[in-house]
Amino acid sequence: MKSEAEPRASLFVRGGALFDRVDYRPIDTPEEKDQLYQMRYRAYTHGGLIPPSESQRYSDSYDDAPNAWTFGIYVDGEICSSIRLHVLTSEQRMSCTTDLFGDVLHPRLDRGEVLIDPARFVANPEKAQRFPELPYLTLRLAYLACEYFNADTGLALVRAGHQSFYRRVFLHETIAEPRPFPNALAKVALMASDFRTVRERVMTRFPIMRSSAFERRMLFERDRDPFQAAEISTFERASIVPST
Repeated sequence: MKSEAEPRASLFVRGGALFDRVDYRPIDTPEEKDQLYQMRYRAYTHGGLIPPSESQRYSDSYDDAPNAWTFGIYVDGEICSSIRLHVLTSEQRMSCTTDLFGDVLHPRLDRGEVLIDPARFVANPEKAQRFPELPYLTLRLAYLACEYFNADTGLALVRAGHQSFYRRVFLHETIAEPRPFPNALAKVALMASDFRTVRERVMTRFPIMRSSAFERRMLFERDRDPFQAAEISTFERASIVPST
C-alpha cells in the first residue's frame, strides 16, 4: 500500500522499518502498570517535566478512567513507549484535557461530538534515541482509535517545541493557547484536527496510519482476549505497510 507521494526509503523515519517488530498491548495487570509508572517517572524527570519523588513512579487519577485505554508499545518484546487514549463523548468526559480546557471542549461534547484524546505519551529515553520511529508508531494508536470510534476530532496536548510535529504529521491546528499543566513543570497548548477531513491526506503521506478492522477490534473491544490483542498477525501488518 505504498503511496507514490512518499519515497519508500522515507518509511524508516515514519515507522515502516520498525513496524513488523512492534506489538501493541493493553496495560492491565498490576505488574504492567508498575513498569509503566516507572518508565513514566524516568522519562518525565529526564525531560525536566516533573520534580523527583521518592516513589520513582508517576501515575494519575485518569489512569483508571472508564473511558481510557492504556497501551504499551513493545519492540522485540520489550516495552519502549506508552500512550493513554480517552474517548470523549457527551456521556463520558473524564480526562485531564477536559479538566484543563473544559471551556473549549464541553461545548463540542454538548453538541454530540466524539473526541479522541491521547495523553501520557511517554518513551523510554534510551529507546527513544535508538528508535526515532517511536513517536509515529505510538501515536498511530490515536489514529486507529479515531477510526474505530468514528471520531469527529483528534486532540493533542502539546508543548511548544512539539507543535510542528503534530502540524506536519496529523495536520493539527492550535485551538487553545498554552496553559500550565497540573503537577508538571510545563505549559501545553490544545491542538486538534477534523478527522474525517484530514484522514486520507494523513494516511496517504504516512501509510502506517492505516489499519485493518481486525486490528482495531482486537485493540479496542473491551471484552476482547488480552492475549489476542498482542497477536496482530504478520499478514495483517504486511497488508498495511510494505517491508523496507
